[in-house]
Amino acid sequence: MKFGIFYEHQIPRPWDANAEHRIYREALEQVELADRLGIDYAWEVEHHFLEEYSHSSAPEVFLAACSQRTKRIRLGHGIVLMPPGYNHPARVAERIAALDLVSDGRVEFGTGESASILELGGYRVDVAEKRTAWRESVEQCLNMMVMTPYPGYEGKFFSMPCRNVIPKPLQKPHPPVWVACSSRETIKLAARLGIGALTFAFVDPAEAKQWVEDYYRILKTECVPIGHAVNANIAMVTGFSVHPDADEAKRRGEDGFKFFGYALGHHYIFGEHKPGHTDIWAAYEKARAKLPEAGAARGIGTPEQLRAHLKSFEDSGVDQVAFIQQGGKNRHEHICQSLELFAREVLPEFDEREEARAKRKHEELAPFIEQAMRRKEKVAPLPEDKIPSFVALGRQVAASEPQLTPQQEAARRRMLAAAQIPLENPDKASAAN
Repeated sequence: MKFGIFYEHQIPRPWDANAEHRIYREALEQVELADRLGIDYAWEVEHHFLEEYSHSSAPEVFLAACSQRTKRIRLGHGIVLMPPGYNHPARVAERIAALDLVSDGRVEFGTGESASILELGGYRVDVAEKRTAWRESVEQCLNMMVMTPYPGYEGKFFSMPCRNVIPKPLQKPHPPVWVACSSRETIKLAARLGIGALTFAFVDPAEAKQWVEDYYRILKTECVPIGHAVNANIAMVTGFSVHPDADEAKRRGEDGFKFFGYALGHHYIFGEHKPGHTDIWAAYEKARAKLPEAGAARGIGTPEQLRAHLKSFEDSGVDQVAFIQQGGKNRHEHICQSLELFAREVLPEFDEREEARAKRKHEELAPFIEQAMRRKEKVAPLPEDKIPSFVALGRQVAASEPQLTPQQEAARRRMLAAAQIPLENPDKASAAN
């Protein structure tokens, strides 16, 4: 099994003027540390307007910064909001490809649609049609990454003419694709489309096993890939705080994990939010005593407890566990200490098993993936004689100007000479005067 770290950039109130700068700087240091320790993935969300819960509205900027401070860790969008109201598919294709180039081919392309009213309403994304918009945009974005030129598209949610969308990603045919999943039904959808399931539901290992079984059963029998390659993987999230003393691990990490869940519920399920004014942390403090405890069953405890927790996910067939380490008011130094302890006392034994596990999985799935790729109907490239030609705007403007008679041209020259304006560039000279 592989491991990742997951970021929302949470900043509970009250804020100071340096809070956002500090949280970004600390997160960069944590990713750099994780890279040195041998952790496999760093995931960064895209959210808009979700105060306290997530101050991460430009993940491509953060991940680009990570790419220049790290060598091997995979850089995951967890996720890009794909309905065109948020991001035009061509702009996503360009950004993903550019990040893949500057990171030397380390991008994981997570996708999603959002379910918060602040985001959906802020960008005028129709709640009833967001899933359909997501699917249309993801498919066309992946076509843009692989087709030269992209033949153009007339769809329900966006349209664009034939263009060659550049740059192209380093990974071929494109980076691995994922979708955010918060329910068993979305897990099944991911399998049908041949993409990874980035699962944000906090399920116990027994339920995780059922989700894994659903995913791989459907992938083997029903998959028609939305992209040009299959990414058969399931990642699940858990809390994370490790210390030799279980009580100290809980003291350091439980509050942050509980606030993570409470703030998520505030924005997505039960809350009412007044932008710039609502204090989620204050509401959380009032509700804290009534919230379920979070301990070893949520990745918070001693190395031995964490090892058992993670082994249960491994036994369930989960491919990756991502740690929610930066939650609430968790302290930077405690996060770094937990990462170092995990890497020293827990990670090595999972690494020992991973190569053999990955080989077995690849051999088992290879024929099914080959069958799935044969079921995909690819967009036909445009024949060369059908690729349009585009006349530069300056040439179009010049062609549209009326032709002067010889008398008019002579008058124009006399006027320019009298004003001492060079004939070769009258507009520039006039502006200078």
